[in-house]
Amino acid sequence: MKYANELIESHRLLVCLGAGGVGKTTISASLAVKAAMLGRTTDVMTVDPAPRLLDALGLDVDAHEPHRVHLPAGRARKDHGRPGRLRALKLDPKRTFDAIVARHAPSEAARDAILRNSIYRNLSSALAGVGDYMAMERLLELSADSKTRTIVLDTPPAAEALDFLDAPRRLLELLNSRAIVLLSAPSGLFRSQLKLVDLAARAVLAAFDRVTGLNLLGDVQQFVQSFEGMYSGFAERAERARDLIRATDTAVVLVTTAEAGPTAQAIEFVAALKKAELALSAVIVNRVMADLPDDAELDAVKLPAGLKRKLRRNLADYRALKYREQSSLAALRDAIPENAQILVAPDLGREPQTIADLAEIGASLILVG
Repeated sequence: MKYANELIESHRLLVCLGAGGVGKTTISASLAVKAAMLGRTTDVMTVDPAPRLLDALGLDVDAHEPHRVHLPAGRARKDHGRPGRLRALKLDPKRTFDAIVARHAPSEAARDAILRNSIYRNLSSALAGVGDYMAMERLLELSADSKTRTIVLDTPPAAEALDFLDAPRRLLELLNSRAIVLLSAPSGLFRSQLKLVDLAARAVLAAFDRVTGLNLLGDVQQFVQSFEGMYSGFAERAERARDLIRATDTAVVLVTTAEAGPTAQAIEFVAALKKAELALSAVIVNRVMADLPDDAELDAVKLPAGLKRKLRRNLADYRALKYREQSSLAALRDAIPENAQILVAPDLGREPQTIADLAEIGASLILVG
């Protein structure tokens, strides 16, 4: 339990990763509640399109701006002596992109041209990668608030989270790519360059335009050119986001359960993080079974002999499950870096549905060897 406090108190940003179904969103919310219970001003943001974090925190699914979460004050006073502040929000990529355009466009005319562009309208609403970039932009906004001492980020499930963490690098590559340079060129130069060196691409786009009447080539060039003067800002913020994810006060937290399948996925995730040169700070194993009584305790209880036999059979079954659980924990310990920690969250025996449930999970996190 002590390390759970240290994990929060020694890091400003906690990035929670994990496969679907392991309780990643629940753990993210529990860490945020725990941070607030420790008296810290805390923001928690979900990038996962499912609204489970907001449901757990009792917020509306349209909470795209930080909403205040009411804490169980009695527990906060017990843990720290004063309650902290907790806010939660769900990423809305299009609204975030629109806000960035409005804030950074060099003029009102440029802003309006971008927002009206058909390529932009479709791109900002439909392209999955845009959500990754906008999440990083939103994260930078939250990080810029000096009053916020803890930020908890609930990422998309599994491999999508790695795409999310890699978004700054991909954006930098895109902004430096030949395609952007080509499309940003003046119209006459653009077409001559495209005619000379991209005949196949031009033929495909021209044919597409004839069939659909969408003038795709012109719209794409207009879209790219409308961002002239803003690319350096995107690149600068992408670098800041990349640095933020790798900062010493950022903790990458992998959430899993002790079942065989999720444990195997978690070990693969550890290897992927290492390949991406992202330092893993902790693994939180969710829904861990409680410790079991020994035979002496059962023998000491005065019960009918038949009932004791049934209890012993049940105890043997639970011991087998507990053994498998311990084997999974050992496998995780072998797979993670030496300086990373393993924490366990005991199974509540019910689905967490209230802030009090989340607070109970956060308070119950314990460090294992």
